[in-house]
Amino acid sequence: MNAIKRPLHLTAAGQVFLTEARLVFPQLERAITSAQKVSRGEIGRLVVGTNSSVANSVLPDILQIFHPLFPEVILVLREVSSFEQVKQLRDRYIDIAFERLPNNNLNDGALNFLPILQEPLVVALPEKHPLAAQSQIPLIALADEPFVLPPTDLVPSYSQIISLCQQVGFSPKVVQEATWMVTVLSSVAGGVGVTLLPANAQNLQRKGVVYRPIQGENLTLELAVVWRRDDSSVVLREFLEITKTVARNQKSN
Repeated sequence: MNAIKRPLHLTAAGQVFLTEARLVFPQLERAITSAQKVSRGEIGRLVVGTNSSVANSVLPDILQIFHPLFPEVILVLREVSSFEQVKQLRDRYIDIAFERLPNNNLNDGALNFLPILQEPLVVALPEKHPLAAQSQIPLIALADEPFVLPPTDLVPSYSQIISLCQQVGFSPKVVQEATWMVTVLSSVAGGVGVTLLPANAQNLQRKGVVYRPIQGENLTLELAVVWRRDDSSVVLREFLEITKTVARNQKSN
């Protein structure tokens, strides 16, 4: 004789467990998805040290590629002077920065430096300056001009610019110091003096300032990206790969 099959019924405890499980499973799926995104660098946070020069050159191209590929990554752009960038990297306030070479910290074993770009220098001078009538300006023509330059203790790469001037026979007569590019250009526009800047400065169309290439000299500044050697962030790795791609494209153009 066959036993009578009775329908199965959950106990009260089982019903509670099933209800809770139905709530947990979607959360678990979201957690798994989020973990997978983190492992691919698709979500996270990256603090980028930047300044006027980088913002005028490679940074916009990097952002144009990075944001569509990693829309859920929070990029924090922190304006930091050259003097402060390495310190903030070491103190973990920022994750990556852009530095001019040569740099006093190149031998720091805790940091990685990767050269990405060589940029020519240009002369910035008041628009009514007599030299502004020339299409190109020999560097030696600036020998008697007053200069506006950043202090080398805050922007060490400018010691290279002073050295370049000395190689052609003069030391710049610095009459005013200013750290940020926009401030330097304001001083030039006000007729205080002339300056030498990376070519990307020409993207800043400052009223009262004209830019001219340097005649007969291949004068350049090198830009490097720098990050902590022990930083294993996948987001950082993806940002670096895009930076390398942008740098290669700019070199080939």
